[in-house]
Amino acid sequence: MYEYLVTLPRNLKTVLLLFADLSFVVISMFIAFVLRLNMLWPIGWFSDSMTLVYIMMVTLVVASFMKRLHLIKLSNIGSRFAADIGLVVFAVTFIGFLANIGLDLGAPRTTPLIAGLVLFIGMFLFRFIILSALRFLEFRNTNRIPIAIYGAGANGTQLASNLYNSKFYKAIAFVDDNPHLQGLDISGIRVYKPKKLKNLLEKGLIKEIFISDPLKTEDRRNTFLASLANLSCKIQEIPGYEEVIQSGDIVKSLRVVEPEELLGRTRVEIEGEEINSFYENNNIFVSGGGGSIGSELCRKIMKHKPHRLIIFDISEYNLYQIEKELRPLADKLDIELVALLGCVTNKEHLSRLFRMYEIRVVLHAAAYKHVPLVEANILQGIKNNFLGTKSIVETAAECGVNNFTLVSTDKAVRPTSIMGASKRLAEMVLQNISKTNNNCTFSMVRFGNVLGSSGSVVPVLKEQIENGGPVIITHKQVTRYFMTLNEAAHLVLMASLYAKGGDVFVLDMGKPVKIYDLAKNMIKLSGHTVRDENNPKGDIEIKVGKLRPGEKLFEELLVGENTFPTEHPKILRAMENCLSASKLEKITTELVECIESGNELRATQILFDAIDSCDTEESFSKEPAE
Repeated sequence: MYEYLVTLPRNLKTVLLLFADLSFVVISMFIAFVLRLNMLWPIGWFSDSMTLVYIMMVTLVVASFMKRLHLIKLSNIGSRFAADIGLVVFAVTFIGFLANIGLDLGAPRTTPLIAGLVLFIGMFLFRFIILSALRFLEFRNTNRIPIAIYGAGANGTQLASNLYNSKFYKAIAFVDDNPHLQGLDISGIRVYKPKKLKNLLEKGLIKEIFISDPLKTEDRRNTFLASLANLSCKIQEIPGYEEVIQSGDIVKSLRVVEPEELLGRTRVEIEGEEINSFYENNNIFVSGGGGSIGSELCRKIMKHKPHRLIIFDISEYNLYQIEKELRPLADKLDIELVALLGCVTNKEHLSRLFRMYEIRVVLHAAAYKHVPLVEANILQGIKNNFLGTKSIVETAAECGVNNFTLVSTDKAVRPTSIMGASKRLAEMVLQNISKTNNNCTFSMVRFGNVLGSSGSVVPVLKEQIENGGPVIITHKQVTRYFMTLNEAAHLVLMASLYAKGGDVFVLDMGKPVKIYDLAKNMIKLSGHTVRDENNPKGDIEIKVGKLRPGEKLFEELLVGENTFPTEHPKILRAMENCLSASKLEKITTELVECIESGNELRATQILFDAIDSCDTEESFSKEPAE
């Protein structure tokens, strides 16, 4: 019934409403005669005054269309709508009063005035009753998802109005932290305190929350989203006005709040104005350019209009995808975009490419980064991460490259895995060559888990939740640092500007996040409940396993505390120990022999012995000048 009523054509609704108002003119005049003459059935007087009734009916039609009274949705009943009805009724009453006197129509002079009062009450009450009936049917309509709108301001009321005819959602409640709005009814919808949300959810009155007002500051937004993370429901929000305009519909523009937005950390904007001058018209080489971080680097670099961008990757599919994505922009900006297949361990191939394309800036993102996979493929991990880095670093030094940045990881700090140890040794290659090479500035960037990157914990947990669980984590106390792809890419680009040589750059990433807490929040955000001892009837269980080989409970970003500030307050520079050139060369020779002979056990021993011996080495420090 409800679906049939709300989907009636607008023209038919207009005709029906106008017909009802005209009927109220007749009824109000009859009631006016009853009240004025104190007669229960003044049919004679009423019949003699039909001319006056017709005049008032015509006036109502004209005034209604002038005020567009019948084109306003019933859901918008409020003080302004009541004022519009009042103006229409005033016009009907005033014209009726003048016509009755001027044309000597014979009705008592006060009759049109009494009729006007009755007409206003009738028109308003009729609409209110119709709206209440629709609301009642709406509540009984189980096909639509009941939602609460957080924010009872202009955006919220507009969203509620748009949801009125939605086939999928129905607005049940407003929630607002403004005490002056709490307790009010806006368009027939009650405004509640934020703390009532949990109660509304527990009673089953709402299933989802729509955030109507974009929060102005990142801190406030993070705090707000973190508070909602404890609620077991799906959350959507209205984005900026540009997205709303582009979508053409405020409901269509709603976007789901992603799990990574519940990490409770402020996004760091680290791009500086000077970055344009560094990359513009430059020849740039990105190894691993088809991977998660590498492809994001390529997107950022394109915005700074380099002369030439070389995307280098061993994966044909990844290379094809990023080249296809960036080709239209490259053609538009007249940027020479070259996609090349190859492996960073092939030094001869790299040397030909560097000289052919006159490479001046290298961003080295190619690496095997998945800890369990590298543990299962020890020799290939060492070959790619360490020997591959040594190969491309030496090529850069020989071919006139001006700036070289290595994308490293927090797992390189006091490593317990082959992946982390191979990356730490790769860092030492850059630190060591920086001692003797003054033509190229070598630096490295460390960061933790990158949200949205392949294999990141967030998409893994998300997939498990979508499959109905269980959600599996390796330990209840595991914590990790998180940053967005955008932050990671910006940090790498900025490192090239701030580098002095051999330094490690890290981002102030705030506090690490417990994976267990993240999993709980993601389950609740998806609209499910956590099944545990306190809630045995919950939807999805979190199973705790054991740490995988090489995995650490807590990750770190720095080996020591020897850090210096940079021009950006959120970026730190660290100077750390490294092996001497002779020791590093000896280790390289031994590892090559292990790879050729397939001796994983010996390679592992050599790798970790090298990391341990580094602690006794002299600290490499090319401190920035004051």
